[in-house]
Amino acid sequence: MSFTAETERADGFTHVLLITTGSVASVKAPLIVEELLRYANVKVEVVATKPSLTFYSPDSIRKLGVRVWKDEDEWPATYKIGDPILHIELRRWADIVLVAPCSANTLSKIAHGTCDNLATSLLRALAPTTPTYVFPAMNTLMYEHPLTAEHVRVVRDVVKYHVVGPIAKLLACGDLGVGAMTEWREIVQIVVDEFKLQRAESA
Repeated sequence: MSFTAETERADGFTHVLLITTGSVASVKAPLIVEELLRYANVKVEVVATKPSLTFYSPDSIRKLGVRVWKDEDEWPATYKIGDPILHIELRRWADIVLVAPCSANTLSKIAHGTCDNLATSLLRALAPTTPTYVFPAMNTLMYEHPLTAEHVRVVRDVVKYHVVGPIAKLLACGDLGVGAMTEWREIVQIVVDEFKLQRAESA
């Protein structure tokens, strides 16, 4: 399945790219997508890391008319030099990028510039002018690990992404503490506020 920004972008639309990573909070991805689509002139594409698909089925998003891109879509067996490169086309397409949730592993990868999957390659290729929001989600002790603070600092102060959360609540693992992803409705509201979106008439 070929994708090019030139053919997929639409005038007057806001193009939202959602990246899901290996945190249980990825279970909220279908809710985020569904709510975004309640606004007028919004297009959504989803990039899923392999671990994130432990927590939701791509079909739960595809049934909303939104594609879910995986690592194997990046370099198909039919690829030849000169063909569109998926992570480049997706970053050209996106008006805003949401990494929701951002696992400890992906946070570390972003901070170190790692490009070992579709999501991290796309993030490394992003223009600095593309608003990018990272929503960490992990176990409390993982969040309190001293390396996490350093990774957040690099992502926020060097890479210049917006880091939002995490929040304190009862986590999926049973621990009570900081580490949960920002509430999904608040994530959608960031996009609404940034682009002054209006509800679709049928919503």
